[in-house]
Amino acid sequence: MSIWHWLIVIAVALLLFGGGGKISSLMGDFGKGLRNFKKSMKEEGDEQGSETESAKSLKSEESAGTESKADQAQKS
Repeated sequence: MSIWHWLIVIAVALLLFGGGGKISSLMGDFGKGLRNFKKSMKEEGDEQGSETESAKSLKSEESAGTESKADQAQKS
């Protein structure tokens, strides 16, 4: 290994272990951002899920109403 390899290894080691907590604070911020992203995606999915469920229930009520009207017309 040449001197350049050793300098790179030392620089990386100093960054990771002697960076004054910069790396850990960056990773903490990254983790918080990821957590907030997942939370917002879950909330958005829940909102869409409740909208589709209410739309399905409306459609089933409407179809039940039209079927009963059709049955009534056949009986008459």
